[in-house]
Amino acid sequence: MTDIIWILQRLNGLAILDILLVSLVFFLVLLLVRATQAIPLLRGVLVLVVVGVLLSSMAQLPTFGLILRTAIPALLVAIPVIFQPELRRALERLGRFNEVLVSRRSESEVSVRILANAVQGLATHKYGALIVLERDTGLQDLVDTGVPMDSELTSEILQTIFFPNTPLHDGGVIVRQGRIAAAGCVLPLTASHIDDYRIGLRHRAGIGVTESTDAIALVVSEERGTISIAHEGRLIRGLEPDAIESALVELYRSPLRKAVSIFSPNWRIARPK
Repeated sequence: MTDIIWILQRLNGLAILDILLVSLVFFLVLLLVRATQAIPLLRGVLVLVVVGVLLSSMAQLPTFGLILRTAIPALLVAIPVIFQPELRRALERLGRFNEVLVSRRSESEVSVRILANAVQGLATHKYGALIVLERDTGLQDLVDTGVPMDSELTSEILQTIFFPNTPLHDGGVIVRQGRIAAAGCVLPLTASHIDDYRIGLRHRAGIGVTESTDAIALVVSEERGTISIAHEGRLIRGLEPDAIESALVELYRSPLRKAVSIFSPNWRIARPK
């Protein structure tokens, strides 16, 4: 108790500012690497450092301590190389800081209107499609697997991408901040078991990309011309075309369990086991 009082007495404005800035840096780093391939690497680095410090402090291991002291500088040099995609994305976000200040709600409403028109047109012609809407969780790892576009989001472009026999129609399209970030992306399939054999690879990829992220995936079946939405690892099937826009807007605002009231009476949720 005495130590806590002593520490509190030494706090001043600069010390509080220092603590807040350090906390902000750690928060931004964690936010940047959340739900990306950098998380396992970061865990591995932390485990290596913690184990090394504990072993060197608990026992007199001169040779191991020498190796540890030699390896730490090399590890510090390797960190920028290992986390190069995340660092690059952070610098890009700093360069687009003025875009962050734009209202996300108005932007999302414009995007969902375009997406709703696009999937309705694709469903009418029975063109298979998989469109992923990036939200707070970064999907740069998936963007890197496709063809970068950074193009304007329009219904015509989306329908052209998924036109049969075009080079990019088999992959997924990732939409970021109201723009098409990439097309032809390779998306992870869900590892969960699904009893319904009619759910194909395109739908399983839509479920898979939403299991570990907060993304929303729009899936159009090329066999039946139906429209589905994947969110939180679940697939909402049997949506009416005129309900897509309201469904997307509601999912942007509320979790899935609070948004079910706006879906058509025939909607079904496929729950992977």
